[in-house]
Amino acid sequence: MFKDTKAISSFSVDDLTKAKDFYVRILGLEVSENPEGMYLHTGGGGKIFVYAKPNHVPATYTNLMFPVDDIDKTVDELKEKGVKFEHYEGNIKTDEKGIARRSSSRKGPDAVWFRDPAGNFLAIISM
Repeated sequence: MFKDTKAISSFSVDDLTKAKDFYVRILGLEVSENPEGMYLHTGGGGKIFVYAKPNHVPATYTNLMFPVDDIDKTVDELKEKGVKFEHYEGNIKTDEKGIARRSSSRKGPDAVWFRDPAGNFLAIISM
């Protein structure tokens, strides 16, 4: 029924203006707006709908992942723009950059997590 349909994901933020600035200026995404919110446009024609919610509470899980070829380079570029990365101990141990180096142990891709201005978790993963 839906195998040929491009699904659209969505999540909320507390301030659309701050979110738009972050996703456009910091992450370099294209955005289109409508009265209900905005669409983030990603490669391959993907779209994610972002909407304002007055009682927004950030999820405790990753809302959005961005696959990249060079995770170290991407982290360095985002740090220069002021992005702060999460650091973890335990099952998901991260290095000094905040990167969980999992590919060498075959436990998944290397990954790093950060938050948007509304506190939503975003991730960069190596491909």
